[in-house]
Amino acid sequence: MAIPLLAYSPSCPNQRVDALGARDDEAIIYSTDDQFSHTDMGDLINAAYRQIFFHAFRWDREIVLESQLRNRQITVRDFIRGLLLSNTFIDSFYNKNSNYRFVEHCIQKVLGRRPYSEAEKIAWSAIVMTKGVKGFVDELLNSDEYIESFGENTVPYHRRRTLPSRAVGEIPFNITSPRYDAYYRDKLGFPQGIWQESVRTFRSYQDQPKTGDPSLFLRMARSLNATAGRPSTTSVQNIDIEKTVPYRNR
Repeated sequence: MAIPLLAYSPSCPNQRVDALGARDDEAIIYSTDDQFSHTDMGDLINAAYRQIFFHAFRWDREIVLESQLRNRQITVRDFIRGLLLSNTFIDSFYNKNSNYRFVEHCIQKVLGRRPYSEAEKIAWSAIVMTKGVKGFVDELLNSDEYIESFGENTVPYHRRRTLPSRAVGEIPFNITSPRYDAYYRDKLGFPQGIWQESVRTFRSYQDQPKTGDPSLFLRMARSLNATAGRPSTTSVQNIDIEKTVPYRNR
């Protein structure tokens, strides 16, 4: 039996505040209310992919949903619902995380903020458990908070918050919150330090060795067997001259 959303409360009185002033960390708002050209709609769609997927490869894109949105057959909220229920999102976020972690990702991406507390994650996790992923997504997109903040036509964005003793907003959660939790990062071998070694060994074009530079042959030289030959310990008195010296027949 489905249960209603459990009650939870904000952890401080300024959880939801207006964005900071016109600074470089202020979110860019995309809405179909002021997107008319084909390029503008493309920017809006890309912003939605960045918000939900962080990055969408060509095979991750939902072409049918994009076409419906461009033709105004669906709203931005419907497009966001389609991305949340897509195979890419389900496989990347739901299948590889616990319900609590999945709820945390969705709150960040859909409501544009961090969860208030563990109580909120427990409340939404109960919805996932009883109504499934589709029911949870519908509840989240139909919530008063989403409707009041983004409505039907605005792409969700990270709503900055001001905290005591801080003059700037929060770091975007796409940077601070990895896609997989610690268990799956360990199974997949993350993090990998391959790129760090590449950065350490990088040499600019001016510093790279040119043709004929001895350093280009360093690997070949190291591969050679540099072991010196050992002198013979056989005494001359023990050598059979008749058998060891070659004899040529005439």
